[in-house]
Amino acid sequence: MGDSYLRKLLVVGATSVIRRVRTGASLASADWVRTLLERRPARVVTVAMADKTARIVWAVMTRGESYRPQAVA
Repeated sequence: MGDSYLRKLLVVGATSVIRRVRTGASLASADWVRTLLERRPARVVTVAMADKTARIVWAVMTRGESYRPQAVA
């Protein structure tokens, strides 16, 4: 379903985030990713991140709003 090129780009971007989290870089989504990596293989976490990103992008586009990330506690 959907645009295969866009899907590939989302997966590549998520892979990059996974690699940065593994090297210890501090990212806003690092806690969520680390928690998932403890329970699931890296490839599954990568696809989960890509899916989450796609859902956020879709919601922002359909509402015509600007992206507002959640505040980190």
